[in-house]
Amino acid sequence: MATIIDGKAVAAQIKKEIAEEVARLMAEGQKQPHLAAILVGHDGGSETYVANKVKSCGECGFKSTLIRFEDDVTEAQLLDTIRQLNEDDDVDGFIVQLPLPRHIDEQKVIEAIDPRKDVDGFHPVNVGRMSIGLPCFVSATPSGILELLKRYDIHTSGARCVILGRSNIVGKPMAMLMMQKATPGDSTVTVCHSHTKDIKEICREADIIIAALGSPGFVTADMVKPGATIIDVGTTRVPDSSRKSGFRLSGDVDFAGVEHLCRYISPVPGGVGPMTIVSLMRNTLLAATGKVYPKK
Repeated sequence: MATIIDGKAVAAQIKKEIAEEVARLMAEGQKQPHLAAILVGHDGGSETYVANKVKSCGECGFKSTLIRFEDDVTEAQLLDTIRQLNEDDDVDGFIVQLPLPRHIDEQKVIEAIDPRKDVDGFHPVNVGRMSIGLPCFVSATPSGILELLKRYDIHTSGARCVILGRSNIVGKPMAMLMMQKATPGDSTVTVCHSHTKDIKEICREADIIIAALGSPGFVTADMVKPGATIIDVGTTRVPDSSRKSGFRLSGDVDFAGVEHLCRYISPVPGGVGPMTIVSLMRNTLLAATGKVYPKK
């Protein structure tokens, strides 16, 4: 039977480690780390994510600021707020919660953020530095997955790793990181997507499958070789009349169907999700201490 990768427990341990480090820094007279978040509109998923981030700030001993705008905020107003946060010396890092309304150019917003405060790791400077192995802020979900692989001592060197999905937020950075000369890393990586042929055959060769397609139950037993490790990044809301909310979260993996084949598997919820938020906290601590980009 597979070992279930408990992201919730690992995230709780990392939050404890961060809180202890923050207490030590403040005892030495350093300022409290400060994370700001910009939230536009009232998207249910975004509201939940931001609320969890603010709660995590409290648990880690950070100061947090939430800046809210309605859906009709102009791009110019948003860019002006980003400029103010870039210039605010008390703010160590900040995020703009995505997605944004259609009238706002997301890429323009991302590029307006000072890379030294880009704790989401989406700015092209951080993405570029990551791709060639320089110090940077790594986007939170790939960073969290690496931490799970490390803390469960999952062997990656020389392993065949298949990544399902090629998004800028998960698939592409995950491929880069698994190829790096590092631990975890040193894997032979294949990226599959909607146009990939023979996807089942490719997956059956994999020692590690990282599923980030947003397609519920896509990975089935006939795609998994015995002893594989599966990391499920999918979080799709599927209608479920038995739940009070009317939906349940479904991953990209048919968990019940493949669990018996795996050596390690991450569940949804409780696997990668908690690690995403705690990775953002860790990036904020790195920003506050100047360990990635030295302070001015």
